[in-house]
Amino acid sequence: MNEDATKNVADSADESGAEGQNDLEAMLAAARPAGAATDVEGQRCGVIAIVGKPNVGKSTLLNALVGQKISITSRKAQTTRHRITGIRTMGQTQFVFVDTPGFQTRHATALNKSLNKTVMGAIGDVDLILFVVEAGSFTLADAKVLSLFKPGIPTLLIANKLDNIHRRAEIAPWLKSMQERHPFAEFVPMSAKNKGDIERLYGICEKYLPEQPWWYGEDELTDRSEKFLASETVREKLFRFTGDELPYTSTVIIDKFDEEKSKQHKRLVKIAATIVVERDNHKMMVIGDKGERLKRIGTEARQELEKLLDAKVFLELWVKVRSGWADDEARVRSFGYE
Repeated sequence: MNEDATKNVADSADESGAEGQNDLEAMLAAARPAGAATDVEGQRCGVIAIVGKPNVGKSTLLNALVGQKISITSRKAQTTRHRITGIRTMGQTQFVFVDTPGFQTRHATALNKSLNKTVMGAIGDVDLILFVVEAGSFTLADAKVLSLFKPGIPTLLIANKLDNIHRRAEIAPWLKSMQERHPFAEFVPMSAKNKGDIERLYGICEKYLPEQPWWYGEDELTDRSEKFLASETVREKLFRFTGDELPYTSTVIIDKFDEEKSKQHKRLVKIAATIVVERDNHKMMVIGDKGERLKRIGTEARQELEKLLDAKVFLELWVKVRSGWADDEARVRSFGYE
């Protein structure tokens, strides 16, 4: 985007001071480069990386784009730990979204090094990057993520959580400052919780995807296995019900995932999982008084898995202590991290 277009964004917002969607659309139109690709006949398919600092809303955005929950969310930072692919096919275009862990700038453990390796691997060979930041904010953690981007890959600035901005025109100076930091292809102020914003983002992304056959079936939503989704679902409930009490290094290992025949149910899945923590007091924290917290974690996870897998689920949970596992490269790999 050229300097004049950036100035148009700022000037149009300053002159009108309007807060409605029409004015926001005008700002976006001014920000879009003149040479953007146009739609052509034939199938399109490409990889779109969703990248940003921890806890900025990447997983929420992926789930909204796919139309189903495939990436876990919680208030705790570092919730996403794997490269998770979400697939959405619309019309002639197949969008292959990749949700990445938040780039870690503190606590240089073996686990965090693994997470950062996943981020860097995901952004190295994609057709488009969605750089997610909070609208109106840019921190040192955001800057470190931005420094990873390689030249030549189109990058959209996703100014997320726009609903937290009371006067939308106020973000125009911020948008101008962001363009000075990186040659973003387009600015997309939005809220991942707003259906209209999600629909608009599809149209923007589509222009940057190459013409080529689809990679996945039309109805596929993710390349991750049901076993992986089971592990992530239990981990999400673990974090939801322990809050800030439990260190983020706790993890979940699936010991058994068996589908059995049943006359009563279309599908019957039996799952045994181990919650791994680093200290004995963490174990007691997860179990709770008379086992009530662990029971609640299991119940919530089972109910969500039954919807996700369209099956009757029996879930058995155990809690084990593995001191220092997040600093042990061999154990980090054995627990399924790259």
